[in-house]
Amino acid sequence: MLTSGPPLVTNFSPYAVYLDQSADDQTAVSRCLGGDTAAFEGIVRRYQQVLFTVALRLLGDHEEARDAAQNTFVKAFEKLGTYDPKRRFFSWIYRILVNECLNVRRRPAALRSVHVDADAIQAASSDIVEAAERRSAVKKAILTLPDAYREVIVLRHFAALSYEEMSDAIGVPAKTVKSRLYTARQLLAERLGAWM
Repeated sequence: MLTSGPPLVTNFSPYAVYLDQSADDQTAVSRCLGGDTAAFEGIVRRYQQVLFTVALRLLGDHEEARDAAQNTFVKAFEKLGTYDPKRRFFSWIYRILVNECLNVRRRPAALRSVHVDADAIQAASSDIVEAAERRSAVKKAILTLPDAYREVIVLRHFAALSYEEMSDAIGVPAKTVKSRLYTARQLLAERLGAWM
């Protein structure tokens, strides 16, 4: 039985997104389950960037994404004994994150946090304004996609996963991933017609 909680994650950056494929997650999980709770810090370091970025793209809000990623690590730590080492650890923790994001989106709008977008404040030059408008348009367009399509766009273009990794994370065949990604790109092209 684990007696202490996971380390808190406080330093998120949505820009440095990578997935350390060489990490030995199963060793860290085994050490954690054996009582070495500090081993969970390595898991947090490996996945905090990618999970935060995915949450940010799914939710569209920095604070909500930070909370969803933090809650994901807490739940993963609490349920570490249910992890099946035959599966990739990222796929397991990714499913926890998606469920956290769905829970946030189910909350009434009045209970969700409201934040000012820093990009909207920057109007120093026309280039900055245009870039901010383009980013905002892309962000809004992604947020209007149905969940299945939003998920593949985020995993491919923001988490940089391969089709096989996406297939494993989502739990559908690679052919389905490719089909969803094609449809998602078509939908985004329609929604972003003015920027294309």
